[in-house]
Amino acid sequence: MKLIFCGTPQFAVPTLEAVLAAGHEVALVLSQPDRPVGRSGEVQPTPIKQTALAHNLRVVQPEKLKSNAELREQIEGIAPDAILIVAYGRIIPQWMLDVPRFGNINLHGSLLPRWRGAAPIQWAVAAGDEKTGVTTMRIDAGLDTGDMLLKREVPIGPHTTSPELFTELASIGAILTVQTLQCLEAGNITPIKQNDAEATLAPILTREDGRINFAQTAQTIYNRFRGFQPWPGVFTSLRGKKLILHAMRPSSHPTQHPPGTLFVEETHLLVACANQTAIFLEELQLEGKRRMPAEEFLRGFQIKEGEQLQ
Repeated sequence: MKLIFCGTPQFAVPTLEAVLAAGHEVALVLSQPDRPVGRSGEVQPTPIKQTALAHNLRVVQPEKLKSNAELREQIEGIAPDAILIVAYGRIIPQWMLDVPRFGNINLHGSLLPRWRGAAPIQWAVAAGDEKTGVTTMRIDAGLDTGDMLLKREVPIGPHTTSPELFTELASIGAILTVQTLQCLEAGNITPIKQNDAEATLAPILTREDGRINFAQTAQTIYNRFRGFQPWPGVFTSLRGKKLILHAMRPSSHPTQHPPGTLFVEETHLLVACANQTAIFLEELQLEGKRRMPAEEFLRGFQIKEGEQLQ
């Protein structure tokens, strides 16, 4: 097939490489504009741009799609069989939906209609889901509401983090996308409408999503910790300073301390949560300090009896 590929982050790279390896022609690659990265603020090309250039593919990075006459002329001139969308991060305008005969095909990181939106992998882990997966779908004018094409289910382990799941789903999704193109070309795929009544939303993450609420159970907090890696992470405050929690695990023993109370058992630092549950705090970073194991933190920071995290 003749394709146009739209993607930006590392999650999309395996799919681009897979469709090229399968022999498809990628006539054009769209990616978001290059942005400053890291503390240095150095502007770096997106992972998809880097991959595309390594394969000598033509890349464009438009700021806007909807009213971009030059881009529209380019895409309509290519007359692709399909446009692939993988974590592109832009709303696809109607004129673009109307161009290819097989439509705009999106690889989405969940088992639709569960977790429609910008952060499906993070929210699946944060919600404590025991399974997720990838879905290929034909994009329509709604938010991840188009007809589904193929799905693959993946279990989520009790300690799986979002970065680990990203890597696994990116690899599986690449294979599924190639299979979807094969089925479309052969005419042996039946689109399935989503049941809107079963839909859940996975909105873009904000920094505030990482703030811990100790009125929740230890398992709920741990799930959010696993889901919100590497950003926004999870944090609370101690004596008016931000306290980032880099490693934790739920305790199997009940506690009588009120939620949010810090307490020490032997050399272990714990915090009480809802329903008499507790979490071991294994690695911490107090505002203005370096990250350190709990044992080292306790040696340098005297915890008072009944002290609360806010």
